[in-house]
Amino acid sequence: MSMTSKINTFVYKNDNFIEKEDEIVSDETITLAINNSLTRSFSISPDSLKEFSVGYMLGEGLISSIENVETIDIEGNNISATIDLEDFDIKKELIVGSDCFGGWRSKIDFIDKVESDYVIDPNDLLENTEKIREKAITWKNTGGTHIASFINKEKNEFISKEDISRHVAVDKVIGAAALKKLDFKNSYIIYSGRMPADVLIKIARVGIPIIASNAAPTLSGYTVADEANITMVGFIRGDKFNVYTHPERIIV
Repeated sequence: MSMTSKINTFVYKNDNFIEKEDEIVSDETITLAINNSLTRSFSISPDSLKEFSVGYMLGEGLISSIENVETIDIEGNNISATIDLEDFDIKKELIVGSDCFGGWRSKIDFIDKVESDYVIDPNDLLENTEKIREKAITWKNTGGTHIASFINKEKNEFISKEDISRHVAVDKVIGAAALKKLDFKNSYIIYSGRMPADVLIKIARVGIPIIASNAAPTLSGYTVADEANITMVGFIRGDKFNVYTHPERIIV
């Protein structure tokens, strides 16, 4: 499916309207059904749906690895996944809840600790932040998406995904990395959104030790990052950034 659509628009300039063809980002309702028991609808960009499904289920704690996924069938905007739910307490929650902090993720009883000795050079972080801007093709054409990138230097992997939702962009790169069986504990994510608790809980669950953004953290995100042993980097601008938690992973 295409992430964008062509439309006609009118540009106001010099006291006149000029008609022109424009490109606009697509947002559609996607339904994910898991084992015919858990259902969830999302308004997202309709691409990379397999990657999204895997990343979402990992981030929600429904699966612990790609090995728990038995089948994923995609028909139009409907996704049907069959997974091994052996380690999931299905009596606790029958409907996968909201992406916001007040939803599903606020019901967790503890925050996973990320155990990783992974470190990065600040120059790598700055260079890769510039690189994701180059990868943000849909954003350049429409201004309507967020972008996330998953970086694994050991395998020379740089995976980028865009979506209208900052959460889903992160889900998509996590899912893409899982499908390639990359090592989460020796990788990091750069993305273009704020850093609230629900995003940090997501990456804590999969064991990613570093998250960086050109945007700001929230207090809930800071609290989760500190407790979960995640290095949180924000406000990347030019050759500057702020490290909010666990700075020992940024080697200067």
